[in-house]
Amino acid sequence: MEDTRFNQPLYVAKAELFRSLGHPVRIRILELLVEGEKPVSGLLTDLQIEPSSLSQHLNVLKHSGLVVSRRQGNGVTYEVTDSSVKEFLDSARVVLASTLGRTRSTLEHLEAPQ
Repeated sequence: MEDTRFNQPLYVAKAELFRSLGHPVRIRILELLVEGEKPVSGLLTDLQIEPSSLSQHLNVLKHSGLVVSRRQGNGVTYEVTDSSVKEFLDSARVVLASTLGRTRSTLEHLEAPQ
């Protein structure tokens, strides 16, 4: 079966990547994994969510190619696929800080006496 990710315009692939990041738990999982690989049990402890919910989120991230899993003994360990995931999260933080800064500035300007 052919992987459709390779037969679509780049903007569609980007939209699918962003869609896979569209839940706060998935972002938090990535933030934890850029620090180093973690077993599922460690992620469950850190995130305090149900195992079935964690499994669903990990499957979305795995399907998007952002994380990989590996069996270790009786457990499974996850890690990010590439160091660029950390750079991506850092870039998102910079964009968010800039956007929020502009919003704050606009609000202050609107609230200022005329």
